[in-house]
Amino acid sequence: MPEGDTVWQAARRLHTALAGKVLTRFDLRVPQYATADLTGRTVLEVTPRGKHLLTRIDGGLTLHSHLRMDGSWKVYANDQRWTGGPAHQIRAVLGAHDRTAVGYRLPVLELLRTADEDRAVGHLGPDLLGPDWDPERALANLLADPARPLGEALLDQRNLAGIGNVYKSELCFLLGATPWLPVGALPADRAAKLPALAKKLLETNRDRSIRSTTGSRGQDLFVYGRAPRPCLRCGTRVRVADQGDGSRERPTYWCPACQTGPAPAPGSPATRPIRSHRTN
Repeated sequence: MPEGDTVWQAARRLHTALAGKVLTRFDLRVPQYATADLTGRTVLEVTPRGKHLLTRIDGGLTLHSHLRMDGSWKVYANDQRWTGGPAHQIRAVLGAHDRTAVGYRLPVLELLRTADEDRAVGHLGPDLLGPDWDPERALANLLADPARPLGEALLDQRNLAGIGNVYKSELCFLLGATPWLPVGALPADRAAKLPALAKKLLETNRDRSIRSTTGSRGQDLFVYGRAPRPCLRCGTRVRVADQGDGSRERPTYWCPACQTGPAPAPGSPATRPIRSHRTN
């Protein structure tokens, strides 16, 4: 599941492969841009913004993409076989003399003027891994709607950019609060720690191939994906239920002993059937 750290990694791979190089192939396989051809232009940089990727190309153009749940960018040497999925899932191909970047299952792909990037990402809050990071503003954004459940507030990219469903569950565990606790009910000392803790988690993982919030290899996450296994701290069974994020329901994990606050009752419609699985 792409979150701020994995998008940062994707941007680094694309930047290393393409920045400073002339495009020898440019193919966007979406109807709106099917005839766009930027071959002969130089890629200036690839930079992340929250969960968004901005590929800036000379002539004042930016290719904006978003991975959402299933999208990915793969980079191949020009003699390599493309292995990111079937051909019909390819949405973008950017080639240089020695590397080709292939975008699979990209739900958001648009070509816009670099001067108009705010149209795509201007709504985002401070980026946890970006130069605009502002912990005070991020906390103020989160607390602006005190009745909103903490988990929903963390997923709202207008508050702070880069947190997805995994980090939502893990942050709530580390704060000792259920994802359904109204954000305004979070004790002031824990609220004050939230921005720095979120940043630490993403920064620690942006260079890792396997995401970890525990620091323990083999037990990489405290609660996400762990139901119904025992909590790593207290041994209570981890629970899972659905929680909305404003667009759809998402599986949400928590320890009912280590985390205080409201939560769906066992057997309620929001509670998911428990399946033990690993998602790192």
